[in-house]
Amino acid sequence: MDVNGTVAEGFEPVREAFVRNFEVLGERGAAVAVYRDGHRVVDLWAGTKDVDGTKDVDGTADSAPWERGTAQIVRSATKGVAAAALLLLHQRGLLDLDAPVGEYWPEFKAVGKERVLVRHVLSHRAGLPVLDRPLTPEEALDPLRGAEAVARQALVWEPGTDHGYHALTYGWLLGELVWRVTGRGVGDWIAEEIAGPVGADLWVGLPAAEAGRVGRSGRVEAPGNAGGLRSRPKRSVTEAYDDPASLTRRAFAAITPFPDQNDPAYRAASLPATNGIATAEGLARFYASLVGEVGGGPRLFTPGTLAAARAEESAGPDRVLVINTRFGLGYMLHGSASPFLDAGSFGHPGRGGSLGFADPESGIAFGYVTNGFSKTVTADPRAQGLVRALRAALPA
Repeated sequence: MDVNGTVAEGFEPVREAFVRNFEVLGERGAAVAVYRDGHRVVDLWAGTKDVDGTKDVDGTADSAPWERGTAQIVRSATKGVAAAALLLLHQRGLLDLDAPVGEYWPEFKAVGKERVLVRHVLSHRAGLPVLDRPLTPEEALDPLRGAEAVARQALVWEPGTDHGYHALTYGWLLGELVWRVTGRGVGDWIAEEIAGPVGADLWVGLPAAEAGRVGRSGRVEAPGNAGGLRSRPKRSVTEAYDDPASLTRRAFAAITPFPDQNDPAYRAASLPATNGIATAEGLARFYASLVGEVGGGPRLFTPGTLAAARAEESAGPDRVLVINTRFGLGYMLHGSASPFLDAGSFGHPGRGGSLGFADPESGIAFGYVTNGFSKTVTADPRAQGLVRALRAALPA
């Protein structure tokens, strides 16, 4: 395997795990980056830019290789980037986490949602993981239709009393709050207030000028039993995904059918729950900038905001994912559903593979992106192998 990039002394196990992903776990094209105390210590990439084969259509020419700067869609890893927008608005005194959502968005108060707080949105406690009438792909790309649908939707549970992963509705809730507070779309706000200042290659709404950097993604099947939510998912999990009436199936079907993630129109839209696009280096740099300065850029979170982001808000059985999950404000926390580096780590996986997180105690920030989506939801074997190798490389 021809692996490009560099690792600092002591981080060689991460490179070995990265190679193993290609040799054993069916990786097609991917990159991983790690910062420690604001300095990049791992920056690796390999494979092909596009997931669909090693040859062009006529079978004669090699497909484009993954290059430094190749980006991919990161699915729900987008949520961790988008959460920073609300937390930064709170940090600047523009948004009260304990205020009702309807205080900023009056139409949202319909059908009994007056008690949904901004805090509930970030911690998946709002009680709005589904839409009774799913949006079509065309409707989902309209910046107004998703927010209108959520505003009309009735609660599934009393807000604040339980938690369940808001797989798609999270993005419309968060995006509309950013719009109501700032008058700017969430993708523009992220570009201007987060990605630009810290120098991170990530977008929620891909600019046309960057389209050539993004590879085609698609489903891959890992050899053996490496491709499930766990190697052998619980029967309850399998049944929940198979049952059209379950909250699990309905939450992930809030857009039906789901759009083609390689469609330029989908990539250009602003869906802050699902369609962020990033390089591994950009994702790692973003998380490094949440907890410290990187290359002279700003530290995004104050100590108080950082503490709020990773303070446990939700824990235990997740009514949508049907496993035990832990959430802070906008971020998954280290646990059995999505293991990060250590107890204080916070971040977000993307369904099928991608992962970004920070661990303030060790000074580590991590980003992994891939063009091959497996069946995983929160703990992909390829990402987890890299995390275990990183943990082994750090001093005890």
